[in-house]
Amino acid sequence: MTASSASDAASSRPPRVGLFVTCLVDTIRPSVGFAAVKLLEDAGCDVDVPRQTCCGQPAFNSGDRVTTRALAEKTIAAFESFDYVVAPSGSCAGMIKTHYPELFVGEPDWSGRVERFCAKVFELTSFLVDVLGVTRVEARYDGTVTYHDSCSGLRELQVKAQPRQLLASVEGLALTELADSDTCCGFGGTFCVKYPMVSDAIVGKKADNILASGADTLLAGDLGCLMNMAGKLQRQGRDVAVRHVAEVLAGMGDGPAIGAPAPAKKG
Repeated sequence: MTASSASDAASSRPPRVGLFVTCLVDTIRPSVGFAAVKLLEDAGCDVDVPRQTCCGQPAFNSGDRVTTRALAEKTIAAFESFDYVVAPSGSCAGMIKTHYPELFVGEPDWSGRVERFCAKVFELTSFLVDVLGVTRVEARYDGTVTYHDSCSGLRELQVKAQPRQLLASVEGLALTELADSDTCCGFGGTFCVKYPMVSDAIVGKKADNILASGADTLLAGDLGCLMNMAGKLQRQGRDVAVRHVAEVLAGMGDGPAIGAPAPAKKG
């Protein structure tokens, strides 16, 4: 097989996507992972979920570069054979794409390899819209939603228009914009643990804006942010459903909202 014919064969097959599930999705909200798989497969991708670990962001934010570097090497080894690496999280995708190169500066044996790897890492909605050219999804969600732009996805990966473009195609859904949608929710990874009072004040302002939007559902692309906002709303006794955007886009928005109790089993 010639080089050109090998290239043609590669371009004719479905893109091989490695799904970086993320720790929170794996342990707290697996439905987000299933929704991501559905969206990617519906878009024509061949999806696999290799054995994986944390992206290293908590260690990185805490100044532990040794642990972060070890986790980065494991992540690269697990995913570099795929055409693309996709995460249903701007936070984790931003950590990998933006900060992994910092861990390998001045190492010729690694720097090129890391650069090539990071170039194929994407947040889920950005990958669907910007790489695959998806403009609509086949889904329905009856309700009014508002959208929070998480810090890492927005500032590190420029994810803003993509989820809104896809949400516009969801039947029955009405989107009302959130005041200060690009302001931090107060989660910030380890920030909420180190500075709980400041974090609570920030998420309190966010909750006020969510209620002022009049929406019955809050969406975002990062589970950490969603858990933080859902917790505040529930402590206030507010009746606002909180969901990951992937669940709604995949037509899987009929299950219990984040933090809501599962329905009692019959019998």
